[in-house]
Amino acid sequence: MVTVRGSFVGAALTAVLLLAPLTPVPAAAAPRDSAPGSAADSEAATTATAVKAAADWSAPLSTRGRWIVDADGDRFKLRSGNWHGASGTWNGSGSVDEDANHHAGENSGRTPLGLDRAPMAEIIAGFQEIGINSVRLPFSNEMVHDGVPVKDDAVAANPSLRGLTPLQVYDAVVRELTAAGLAVILNNHTNTTRWCCGVDGNERWNASRSAADWESDWLFMARRYKDNKRVVGADLYNEVRRNIWDDPNWGLGDDHDWFAASQRVGDRILTEANQDLLIIVEGINWTGIPIDGFAHERPTLEPVRRLSHTLVDSGKLVYSAHFYDYTGPNHSGATGTGETTDPRYRDFSPAELIAVLNRQAFFVTEEQDQHFTAPVWISEFGVGGREETGAKPRAWFENFVDQLIRTDADFAYWPLVGWHENRRGNGWALLHWDSAGHRMGVNDGDDWRAAAWNRLVRASGRTGQVAPVTEWSMLSPDHGDFVASRRMRALPDWDSGARKAVCPDGQRLLGLGHTGNRGLCSDVTAGALWAPAGGHEVVRDERHVTPDWASGYTKLQCPAGQFLTGYSVRGSAVSAALCAAAPAGRLGTAGRTVWFDRGDNRGSAPKGGDFASGHYKGQCATDEYAAGIAYTGRVGSARTPDALYCRKLA
Repeated sequence: MVTVRGSFVGAALTAVLLLAPLTPVPAAAAPRDSAPGSAADSEAATTATAVKAAADWSAPLSTRGRWIVDADGDRFKLRSGNWHGASGTWNGSGSVDEDANHHAGENSGRTPLGLDRAPMAEIIAGFQEIGINSVRLPFSNEMVHDGVPVKDDAVAANPSLRGLTPLQVYDAVVRELTAAGLAVILNNHTNTTRWCCGVDGNERWNASRSAADWESDWLFMARRYKDNKRVVGADLYNEVRRNIWDDPNWGLGDDHDWFAASQRVGDRILTEANQDLLIIVEGINWTGIPIDGFAHERPTLEPVRRLSHTLVDSGKLVYSAHFYDYTGPNHSGATGTGETTDPRYRDFSPAELIAVLNRQAFFVTEEQDQHFTAPVWISEFGVGGREETGAKPRAWFENFVDQLIRTDADFAYWPLVGWHENRRGNGWALLHWDSAGHRMGVNDGDDWRAAAWNRLVRASGRTGQVAPVTEWSMLSPDHGDFVASRRMRALPDWDSGARKAVCPDGQRLLGLGHTGNRGLCSDVTAGALWAPAGGHEVVRDERHVTPDWASGYTKLQCPAGQFLTGYSVRGSAVSAALCAAAPAGRLGTAGRTVWFDRGDNRGSAPKGGDFASGHYKGQCATDEYAAGIAYTGRVGSARTPDALYCRKLA
């Protein structure tokens, strides 16, 4: 590769094209003797018994605050692993038929890895044995449309799969996993059926396909498994990252805006395809040029603090993040060209690692009553097994497992299945099969990860009933409509040409930003207020104003018995207020004016978080509802919100 000295473009091309893959690269394993019948076998048996009992759970899954729960309201912890292969293992050069041209020499044949070496039932029994209750199952968009049958060699140990297309094999795998009681999370891993994750044409959801085609594929997959209730989640896209020229972003409104794309397809899945699925949104994996002196970072979930998703169905959003020892918050994972002097995660002390992890992801679960509070699923982490002798990677794995246990986090190990020959090969997997079908597992007695793994899957944590929690939701009509209400989505456009924002059904508007168009919704104190048979009114004038609670200002006030559930804007200016009818006796009439045109006015201990970062904000108290918005059109004003009229709940 040619680098143009002093040229930004030349440096960018060199660094980006030589980014290390952001999923594990194995080293050769040193042969060791296994120890069947060891203490690890006893641990495995105990774990398998626990998993069998844990298979008795009720679908679908949803969320309550930071917890995932089943249909009975009991906590369901995602103790997961990744069964990769259907999304591709080909490295992108050379013949696809040659094993050497596949990641780690492991040719999946466009199917979940290992079907050539072991019967599916044996593989799934292995999953249960090591203590998982759920599987993240990657697929590619190309796989969805691939009509070429898989080769017989790819499914040699499963002859019933011969002659099937990759999608039909995927169907069979989903069917058998769920029949065994395991939950399945569909994961759109790549656009094309090849190994992820460098500069490979799979950097974004729309890198090699249009956004419209991506959305269409998701609707197809969500509908395809709608009747299988143990298919519980849609993991929207894997490791969104920079391509050669452009970064993804979180909220800019262009075709690289991962926040907007994931918000849109998540709502479409829930409203058009399968309302039972968890919608899983991974943070941004990489932006910038990995060269010292240039801006570069792994944002992960940090942007969520400033801009979070609000889906049409509260209780369906899960955030996710990936962590490996050889990457870092500002380190791409590259070695040689493209490597920077930034620390990798393995370089941090235990205390430093905790601080970094909390900043990048775990704050989403740890900080309660925020607009961003949600479960976080660490949907990829892993490390080399028998062949990994490095002190730092080993220490990182132990420390990371400690963090997962400490935070009672949901997790998914990468990967579950690998190949071995004479106990050598890709040591990252927890279960390996050789070409003769002999299995090598994490609990055989010679894998240093066994103690930490079993500590993780057997760790005590929250179980049983999780009580319903207060919901806090952000509205962000920054670049278009942000209607989180199913009821309003089903009705005609109530303010054509304006950008509209509406709280999810069951929540009421409590806060507004002076500029920036952001809003805050909640069901705090009152629960759902909108009467099932109640109507709504779009207010554009002062006909309902009483008393004059903002003299000299234009006021949009809800009529008696109604509360603010939404608003619309044109540019930055208020256009209309959306009011919803509450059941009789739920709303009081005593009110106060909350001004926020010259500073924040949210009370002494506001909940919900900073929903309009960098802007003045006003917020009603938790025992109030918003009944009106005031603004002014005088010279120097942009008709942005200046005050809220907050009234007491009855």
